[in-house]
Amino acid sequence: MKILKPQKIEKEKLEPIQTIEEQLEETFQNKILQNLQKENIELKGLEFEKVIFDTIEITNSKLEKNIFTDVYFKNCNFSNTSFEGSSFIRCEFENCKIAGCSFVETSLYHVSFLETNANYINLTTARLENVLFENLGLRNSYWQESKLKNVELERTDLSNAQIFKTSLKDIDLSQSTIEGMAVSLEDIKGATIDMLQAPELLYLLGVKIK
Repeated sequence: MKILKPQKIEKEKLEPIQTIEEQLEETFQNKILQNLQKENIELKGLEFEKVIFDTIEITNSKLEKNIFTDVYFKNCNFSNTSFEGSSFIRCEFENCKIAGCSFVETSLYHVSFLETNANYINLTTARLENVLFENLGLRNSYWQESKLKNVELERTDLSNAQIFKTSLKDIDLSQSTIEGMAVSLEDIKGATIDMLQAPELLYLLGVKIK
């Protein structure tokens, strides 16, 4: 599977901005935001295009119904922030913390999550197409009625993830930790697992290993 990366951005050509709360425009294009710490803020209905978020900490906030296109998130902390109803197109999260974030009703197209803490995220009714999760914590993540197409999981921890009405058909789980993962037999049908993972899913058949 080929994930389209964000368009190449030359840092020296980006305009630095100190804050995003006081900007009057609804579109942020060719900007770089660095070394910012905010909590409990609300930003809705904005468009971010060719933007770099570098070493940003925006926690316990609402960044809902925004559009992110060709955006790099590096060394950022968005813990317990809601991105509900947002769209991410050709974006990359690297070495970030999005633990407890809500991606309810979000659309993610050609998005990479690398070396990132995504434990406890909520992906209810999210649409994911051409998405890579690599070397990631997805413990206790919540997936309900999520639509997955061309989703790749490499060295991810899905321990205690809750998956409901979300088909894992054609999803390769063989490199993931699935201990305690809750999923129905219907949803796991068509997924690929490693032979050593099979005992973790025997509860779906109503049998016990003695």
